[in-house]
Amino acid sequence: KIQPCADAGPATRQRKTSAMKQLMKRPRDAFSIGGYRYHSRKADVRTAALLVIAWLCPMVKSFGPLNTQLRCLNRRWPQPQTQHGLIQRNNALRVQPLHMSKKKSVAPRKAGKLSKTHRARKGRGFGHPGGSMRSQRPQIGPRTGTTTTAADSTVEQPQLRPQQQQQQQTTGTLEEVAEYAERTGQATHIAVDAMEMQPHTMHHRDGYQSQHHHMFASQIPIAGAIQHQQDTEHGNSAPAAAEIEGGHGGRSHQDRLSGLLSHIIPGGSAGRSQMISSTPEWKRLQRHADYIKTDTHLRDLLKDAERCDAMFASHDGTYLDYSRQRATLETMDLLFDLAEKCDLKGRIEAMVKGEPINFTEKRSVLHTALRAKKEQAGTIIAHDGVDAVKEVHEVLDSVRDFTDAIRSGELRGYTGKRLRNIVSVGIGGSYLGPEFLHEVLKTEPDGINSSLGYSLRFLSNVDPVDVERTCADLDPEETLIVIVSKTFTTAETMLNARTMRQWLWDFMGNDKEVVRRHVVACSSVTATDLVKNFGIDTENYFFRFWDWVGGRYSVCSAAGAVPISLLYGYDLFQRFLDGAHSIDEHFINAPFEKNIPVLMGLLGVWNMSFLGYNARTTLPYAEALLKFPAHIQQLDMESNGKHVTRNGQEIDYAVGEIDFGEPGTNGQHSFFQLLHMGQTVACDFIGFVDSQHDLCIDGEQISSHDELMSNFFAQPDALANGKTPEEVRGEGITGELVAHRTFQGNRPSMSLLLPRLTTYAAGQLLSIYEHRTAVQGFIWDINSFDQWGVELGKKLAIDIKEKLITARTDPNQAPVRAANPATSRILNYYVAQSREAAFLEDDEVESLPNPLTEITRKTHRDHYPPEGTGDLGGGAGKLS
Repeated sequence: KIQPCADAGPATRQRKTSAMKQLMKRPRDAFSIGGYRYHSRKADVRTAALLVIAWLCPMVKSFGPLNTQLRCLNRRWPQPQTQHGLIQRNNALRVQPLHMSKKKSVAPRKAGKLSKTHRARKGRGFGHPGGSMRSQRPQIGPRTGTTTTAADSTVEQPQLRPQQQQQQQTTGTLEEVAEYAERTGQATHIAVDAMEMQPHTMHHRDGYQSQHHHMFASQIPIAGAIQHQQDTEHGNSAPAAAEIEGGHGGRSHQDRLSGLLSHIIPGGSAGRSQMISSTPEWKRLQRHADYIKTDTHLRDLLKDAERCDAMFASHDGTYLDYSRQRATLETMDLLFDLAEKCDLKGRIEAMVKGEPINFTEKRSVLHTALRAKKEQAGTIIAHDGVDAVKEVHEVLDSVRDFTDAIRSGELRGYTGKRLRNIVSVGIGGSYLGPEFLHEVLKTEPDGINSSLGYSLRFLSNVDPVDVERTCADLDPEETLIVIVSKTFTTAETMLNARTMRQWLWDFMGNDKEVVRRHVVACSSVTATDLVKNFGIDTENYFFRFWDWVGGRYSVCSAAGAVPISLLYGYDLFQRFLDGAHSIDEHFINAPFEKNIPVLMGLLGVWNMSFLGYNARTTLPYAEALLKFPAHIQQLDMESNGKHVTRNGQEIDYAVGEIDFGEPGTNGQHSFFQLLHMGQTVACDFIGFVDSQHDLCIDGEQISSHDELMSNFFAQPDALANGKTPEEVRGEGITGELVAHRTFQGNRPSMSLLLPRLTTYAAGQLLSIYEHRTAVQGFIWDINSFDQWGVELGKKLAIDIKEKLITARTDPNQAPVRAANPATSRILNYYVAQSREAAFLEDDEVESLPNPLTEITRKTHRDHYPPEGTGDLGGGAGKLS
């Protein structure tokens, strides 16, 4: 509503009307417009600078009242001419913000007693955290022309003109605004009406009247102001009015001042963007969550046929049913509003186009380019200017040629034997993703046929027992080692790589050709020198991937392509890429209402941040997916386990679920007791229409796969519906046992159903969960593509290792001194109990073999290494 000042001229009213029209076009901020002349930017900057100084240093107040200082500034730097003429002297004073007005109030006040606001601010400068930054809004009593403030001051008001009386009917206390909105159903500009008080009825927060105290606030959009246009779109008028309450969303005084200055002072904390939790869309979901938690039960929601028919999505054979989520159709609309507020579509496009959204490492995030079609070359450019698709297919072509040569026997080992055993050395994403795919293909019919005569093992743990298990029964002369490390510096991976290199030397001697014929590297191009120094043939046995591929997203790169193609052939790996690409296209192009990864991501945010479910389990009803939950655990928890937003602000909402899982029905006899009767955990059920290998035993009425899938369909309903005390008593249970056998239900889950677990379906599943993780990170406004959390422990481990070396080699056996007494005590206990594990001195190594570092295995076909090449006398001369 346009409410010009009584003394404003035609030009002023015209400018005010124009300003209001601009406000209506940009409904992000709702604030009142006063009659004023626009001041120059210099005046705004001077005023803002004084506000910042006053905030940082309350002693500024000792130089006199701040409004006096502002007037001095304006007199020293007079206002320039504008198209409307010279700005008058009295208008220069209108730069005073709401908080600076000192016009005396005619309201009497008891002598010797300060108001609550003055008591809170006594002895403190402007903006002190202990003071209030909010104006006291007038509390409108009966329409008698008087207004009662919080200080119980009564000010006689002039009689309002009829037009003003009509306008004032939409103003009043926040409670009256909400009541009026609920009664009339009007919400379009209710916030503007509530905030836009008449100049002659406004009160300073200290009880002072001021006709011009909104001049400064009207020039600067106030951060945290409430947006209400979306309420009208969804017919949500009552929450719109209620949104006014709290004003600044519970933020601190410093945050509110920072928001006020963020529009005129670039950089610093004042330039930080608004947190998603302070937006109207987020707050509407919070209120809606209260309703869902208190007034709904899945037992009732599942009886709503219209709701159930709407809560599914499908693409390329993949069927998602999310009707057992604690959500209604209104919930989904509110989540879509939140996605729009977060510009989810724009962030997805930025990711797939190669923009450096991993800003902490200044990198693109282009795992989708790893499965793009070759004809897409030139359409995706990474942050370093590389044509991502072209680079990817160059590497994939080289992987195809190399693996075909190994499998055909064209490339052989050092002794001329065919290389039939593959050991993939890596950790984290370099191991979990490829192993999950290997387990899928191990029992897939095409995988069984193509892998005959070959074996693949993974070495990930630095525990020497893992080396023992991996090397058992392998012939080094027939073994190819694949080292997967993006930087080629990962401590655990490189120790295991050196161990496997020594294992090869232990059997075949020190010739450098042993390493060149038996070791392959998958690493970043920036690690080429390290790969070469290790002894690997960088021309033929080195396959690169790029900084814009994170380790946990690298299974579609050479990290997965080389070991999987060596065992199963490249064609099967290409089907895996095709399945992932299918979901990529669906994720990029499908509307959010039918977009499987987006729906799963939004519901993940809903469960975690609004319903408070801080754990989630992945339950594949397929034994071949036994390693899939572990891969999703790393993918999700390493991506979204963060505590600050992209702008470095501490998050004030819950993010990052605890992920775990186990194949059904094993999980049912492991942790389903907790799922049904303990704390609530959101569940993802994954099932398949057909089994990789079905069985139907004589005398059984249904096949083994039908038996499995009966559990797949029953468990979500059991979690959702539970069992009431009445149903328990109906089974003949009485007394105290009723409570112990009652299931509350109301536990959310979703179900993914695919045709069959093939290589293609494995690619689809991988892509779905990768994009679900990204969606949640985009909504939470965090960087899901860095992992600084793993660095601190690594650094401390290096320090501890240095102390252990000192303890092992110190002839005086001086106590270890660590960072704190607790660590020192346990380290000294460990060292004292393991003195026998100390390394031998150099002179002793020359005369005695060291059994603690001997790797030679003699269990495969009674093979013995050539005489004189089996001991591990040290690293000298190995590459010479």
